[in-house]
Amino acid sequence: MTPRSTRTGEDAEDLDVEEVLALVNNSNGTHLPDPAARGEKDGTGTPRKPEGRHRATPWPEARDIAERAARSATRAARRDPVSVPLDAALGLTLATPLDALTDLPSFDTSAMDGWAVCGLAPWDVRDEGVLAGHTAQAPLTDGEAVRIATGARIPADTTAVLRSEHGHTDDKGRLHATRGVAPGQDIRPRGQECRTGDQLLPVGTLVTPAVLGLAAAAGYDTLTAVPRARAEILVLGDELLTEGLPHDGLIRDALGPMLPPWLRALGAEVTVVRRVRDDAYALRKAVTGSDADIIVTTGGTAAGPVDHVHPTLRRIGAELLVDGVKVRPGHPMLLARITETQHLVGLPGNPLAAVSGLLTLAEPLLRTLAARPAPEPYTLPLRDAVHGHPHDTRLVPVVLRGDQAVPLHYNGPAMLRGIAAADALAVVPPGGARPGQEAELLDLPWASAGIGVCFT
Repeated sequence: MTPRSTRTGEDAEDLDVEEVLALVNNSNGTHLPDPAARGEKDGTGTPRKPEGRHRATPWPEARDIAERAARSATRAARRDPVSVPLDAALGLTLATPLDALTDLPSFDTSAMDGWAVCGLAPWDVRDEGVLAGHTAQAPLTDGEAVRIATGARIPADTTAVLRSEHGHTDDKGRLHATRGVAPGQDIRPRGQECRTGDQLLPVGTLVTPAVLGLAAAAGYDTLTAVPRARAEILVLGDELLTEGLPHDGLIRDALGPMLPPWLRALGAEVTVVRRVRDDAYALRKAVTGSDADIIVTTGGTAAGPVDHVHPTLRRIGAELLVDGVKVRPGHPMLLARITETQHLVGLPGNPLAAVSGLLTLAEPLLRTLAARPAPEPYTLPLRDAVHGHPHDTRLVPVVLRGDQAVPLHYNGPAMLRGIAAADALAVVPPGGARPGQEAELLDLPWASAGIGVCFT
């Protein structure tokens, strides 16, 4: 998706000389030429007002601003924790500690298939075995054994469990051990993992599949968690197709299918994906009519004739917290506070530029709203040199190969081929990076190193 109105320093082939110079100046932190001075009008026919001088925000600072905005919104919203069934809790954050509701295991159990034995060998074997889920059998007597399955309740007075492969019966049906048997061997005693009331996990733990399993084992049917932030996606543009091949100047919308699962992976509940035509009134109506915590728009963040995001935010009195970021791709991204508890993230229209906006602004915003811990930063050396922007940070798709990050080709702002094969984005400082230079990495939510596709 490459809306005709999205122009950055990386796709400026069709700009005139004055506009190119303006973009270069903007990368140094100065303001783009005033739209009103160029005679541009907004979607209502009104000449665009001067936007005032501003400097694009450095990339690390933009992420910090998004985090602070989310903390402020959280304090203002005062959202209560929610009780969620286990099957709906994946990806949420615990709002209360996970305390054991029972001993684990709650009774002595067999850790292996074999025989529960009492005393010394040889043993007489009972006719009826012990299976998991069945009631306890009568206590064993000295010299007696009983067949037992993994997870079954240990009969009282059991000395140890003899594994199936470590025992055999003679022609009289008596059980013999082929190696020594130590008291307590292969028995999981009651409370080995935890006792009732033990704290298993603290507040702030991300609910993973393993956490769900632990919660179920500890006796939980529901979890008390931080509610998901509600996100609404506004896909802007008259040139976008939702099916079929591009034709007659129309292109397929790549962001409509991509953004909802990406935002869900970042912890949001996507309430609706709305398509909005290139019309200032339609955009204003969509923004003011939304009750989502976060509105995510695609395209329309530059200063072209159908770029209505800035004028709309001015008209509704929104506060621009970030208006352009010193990062490529994605320079014209923005973050605005609409109310104390509602924010708008304006993504550029080019697909990889939009991904850059997601990881720069949406990720820290949603992570903080979800009370998720910030990921520990880490670096890996780059296998190959990466060309840098003279003044801005670059985010470059990479795959992880052993202890190196391999930069991928097809990393232009309008391309998705590289990011589709990537495990992470490398943060490349202004000026670029040489082979072997350590680079900070931003993991993708579904990172799976080694998928077998590498466009190097």
